[in-house]
Amino acid sequence: MMQVDSGGSGKKGERKKMDTRVDFTPMVDMIMLLLTFFMLATTLSKPQTMEIALPSKDKGDETNQTLAKASEAVTLYLGADNKVYYFMGEPDLQAPNFLKSTTFGADGLRAVILEKNRKAVAQVNELKDKKIRLQVTQQQYDEELSKIKVQEGTPTVIIKPLDNSNYDNLVTALDEMLITSVGKYAITEVDENDKKMLTNSGVEFAEVKK
Repeated sequence: MMQVDSGGSGKKGERKKMDTRVDFTPMVDMIMLLLTFFMLATTLSKPQTMEIALPSKDKGDETNQTLAKASEAVTLYLGADNKVYYFMGEPDLQAPNFLKSTTFGADGLRAVILEKNRKAVAQVNELKDKKIRLQVTQQQYDEELSKIKVQEGTPTVIIKPLDNSNYDNLVTALDEMLITSVGKYAITEVDENDKKMLTNSGVEFAEVKK
């Protein structure tokens, strides 16, 4: 009688062992991507700072300093209908049309300030070029920029919003100070002398009641 070999020399019902190893490579890649993202996000979200010029403690000829500051001053009156009235230096009430008018924008207020601050703007642009070429560090750039904006000969801009102006005009004027590299400026209220001057120049400054 012929015998049949079933070939089942091993144990019946034996299960093959599964490989339970976990590949962490994708997880490590994801963690590296997240770290890179947060590092870039933190770098790009650094707050913008505004330089404030403080008065010098050096004592000198106060009369000459006052005259120099007056000659470098630019006074702005923010009026209605997006108009800006301005004069350079001290007000000359005897001069005809000494109070000039312009509007906001590149051809208006910006052009007026750039003409007065041309030297500093050229120096700031040169400094920015050095920064792009990595010739100066961020700290060196910030320190040099502060010096340029408040150096002797740069204008001091006095901003006086009129009652008939709006908040957007003030924000735009402050933006122009940043664009034109003005480091010395102040926002002040309109006084009685200003009102007399504006009235004599035919400028409306009172808020229109509806």
